[in-house]
Amino acid sequence: MQSYQRKRRKRVAEINVVPYIDVMLVLLIIFMATAPVITQGVKVDLPQAEAEMLPEDSETPLVASVDAEGRYFLDVGESRDEAVDLLALAEMVQQKLETNPKAPVVVQGDANVRYDAVIQLMATLKAAGVPSVGLMTQPEQ
Repeated sequence: MQSYQRKRRKRVAEINVVPYIDVMLVLLIIFMATAPVITQGVKVDLPQAEAEMLPEDSETPLVASVDAEGRYFLDVGESRDEAVDLLALAEMVQQKLETNPKAPVVVQGDANVRYDAVIQLMATLKAAGVPSVGLMTQPEQ
């Protein structure tokens, strides 16, 4: 009589990673779908302390202004009596930056202007190729 021994199999100590890969792919799709929604907005670097004056040796700034009625103006040292629309303002800023790319650009908004008008102006300046925008204030009395 032959007796044969039963062979024992070794236990395999591996983790099944397929469910983890499925979860990671779902998370990747969710993040890819929500990322464009989160990043919309206009970036503004607000000062952490009191505002500083522009240095005297800096270039003449381009001052984009919004008055209380929501009209837009561009001041480059000349008179700014004439209101312009946003597209014309963007073209004028692009022309000025082509001749002088280091000129600082600041936004001056009336205290009573709608927030939306200032944001539209800043978005237009960004679309015109302005790398950074400063906010003009008056010193406290």
